[in-house]
Parts: sequence; structure tokens; C-alpha cells
Amino acid sequence: MGLIEQTSFLSGIFGEFSYVGPFVVLLLCGIGLPIPEEVTLILSGILVHEGKVEFLPIVLVCSTAVLLGDSVPFLLGRRYGTSALRIRWVARVLHPERFEKVRKRFEDHGNWATFACRFFAGIRIPGYFVAGTMGMRYARFAILDALGILISVPLSIYMGELFGGQIDKLNERVADFHMILAFVAVALALIMIVGARRRSRLARAAAAKASAANDADEAPPEAPGSAADRP
Repeated sequence: MGLIEQTSFLSGIFGEFSYVGPFVVLLLCGIGLPIPEEVTLILSGILVHEGKVEFLPIVLVCSTAVLLGDSVPFLLGRRYGTSALRIRWVARVLHPERFEKVRKRFEDHGNWATFACRFFAGIRIPGYFVAGTMGMRYARFAILDALGILISVPLSIYMGELFGGQIDKLNERVADFHMILAFVAVALALIMIVGARRRSRLARAAAAKASAANDADEAPPEAPGSAADRP
């Protein structure tokens, strides 16, 4: 189903429930509703274009729904671990074969992988589930996810508002828009990795310096005249 057909379908749902509709759909996306999150966000922007909702309120509504929806697979993984994959509907949504690939990425790059998942629709749910199974604290997950939400949600809604009267043109630009968001995610992730490694190097250097200073302080003093009196 293309963007135009999906937009038409969701428009019927959002017609009388301009704020509640996007909230419910985005929340259900977190548990595997087969409707792309981006379509709902762009449609929310179209509602702004049509004057049915205000920009800031709908951004807050959608951001809250996205964060709650993302929390579902994360908390499922944290609570039940990989045993949750034995549940039929969970396995259908998470795809165990994809789970293994995502887990390898998270083992190598835990924090930035969690952040980057926000910009890649195909790995969001498996990615958040993996983050939960690896024991990540919810506070850390929420912060990383919220950083991605602060970028993706307002921009997606703004795009819908900007091209709200040109659905055909919007349909053509969605793929390019997603590529731009993915590029932003990768760039920010690289910045996070470089920054983390730099802090790690500085911390190791500081620890080594402190250790050397402690060793010097703890070294026993030479016996008086022991070196000078030797022939």
C-alpha cells in the first residue's frame, strides 16, 4: 500500500479524532501494527496544513505516543529476555532471524545503535527488544530514544505540513526524506562514538597519571647516605 492509499485509509480514522487518532495508531505501531510510523506522522502534518490541529500540540502528542510505543518491545525484552520469542505473535513481529543480526550490532555499539534505530523502520522493534534483553536501563533507553524522537517526529510532521497540498509530490519525496534522516542519524551516532572514545582516552590518561603519582608518593625513601657513601 503506497503513501496515498495509506493516507486515505488513516484520514478516515483521524477525521473526527485529530489528536487521539495519531496517538493510538503510533502507540500500536510499537507492538507491530503494520502501518509505517512515518505515514502517520506525515498525515499529522497534513492535518496541521488543513488547520485541524496545531503544530506544537500534535508534535507533543505524537512524540509521547512514539516513546510509549517504543517502550513496549524494550520492556518486553527486559522483562522476559529472549524467551519472549517463543510467543507466536512476538516472534512474528520481531523475526528471530533479524533479531540475531540486530543483537550483533548492539553488542558492538549499544548506545548509538539504540539511537540509530529510530531512523530505520525495519529494525526499530527488534532493536528496542534487543536493548531490553541486554539489560540496558530504561532511563538510558528513554533518553536515547527521546533524542531521536526530537529529530524525526517534528521533521516528519513539518514535511507533511509543508507538502500537505501536494500528496503526489510528497509521495515522491518520502524516500529521499528518510535517507536524509538516516544520514543525520549516522552522523550524530559517529559524533557520539568519537566523543565517547575521546572521553574514554582522557579518563584512562587521567587514571594512569593519578596511578603514577600515587606510586611516587608511596615509594619508600632512600636510607640516609646510602647512595652517596658508596665507593
